[in-house]
Amino acid sequence: MLKISEFSKLSHLTIKALRFYEKEGLLKPASVDEWTGYRFYETSQLEIAAKIKSYRQLDLSIEEIKAVFNGADVKEILQEKIGLLTKEKQIIESRLSIINSILEDKEMKYQVTEKVIPEKIVYTAETVLKTYSDSMQWIPYVGQECLKLNPGLMCSEPPYEFCEYPDGEYKETDIRIRHNEAVTAFGKENELIKFKKLPETKVLSIYHKGSYANIGEAYTFLMKYAEQNGYKAAGLARECYIDGIWNKESEEEWLTEIQLPIE
Repeated sequence: MLKISEFSKLSHLTIKALRFYEKEGLLKPASVDEWTGYRFYETSQLEIAAKIKSYRQLDLSIEEIKAVFNGADVKEILQEKIGLLTKEKQIIESRLSIINSILEDKEMKYQVTEKVIPEKIVYTAETVLKTYSDSMQWIPYVGQECLKLNPGLMCSEPPYEFCEYPDGEYKETDIRIRHNEAVTAFGKENELIKFKKLPETKVLSIYHKGSYANIGEAYTFLMKYAEQNGYKAAGLARECYIDGIWNKESEEEWLTEIQLPIE
């Protein structure tokens, strides 16, 4: 029989840990002196102690270890742990990549984040514009037409509005644009206004501050970031206009979020 101090040395578990595992019912002493309260262990219990230590090093919880000791399939539990650790690894790698990108960008002009856009109902409209600047008049017009068709229709909270460019390439003129705005319900449609449900979407997000004339720099940075970090695009990029000519006098104060849907 081994005293708790001796068993601690042989098992490489602290006395505090042994008392904790005893309390949890994982590793009870072989006997306890009723007069002194001294705990004694058998050498055969070293194997149990080694298993507990090994499972804890694999990040199994006390409840998971109890389940294994009660006959649960350890391979199944470890497979689930692989899935959780893989997700954690991906999150850590993504954060490290963002940090490295920030460190490499001396001016720290752009910072990429990953986020999930919840499922939304949107009204959508599509047209061809002569120039990009024409969108500043066309987008409000679309909103007015939607409200005429659907009085009382409410925009979602928080608001979510974006434009897509289906042509898939930069064009100086004859630009096809699709406007989308999230609302609380489906409404009436006409030749211009349509409704659809957008599924939950994971996106890479970047903010561009300033004129639209040099927004191409932000797109270049975002696409390069996605390629270098193994992301695969899952749709058209979305331009979300946060601040612009409608509420800011200076172009330097305009703020646009670019979102790239990813798998």
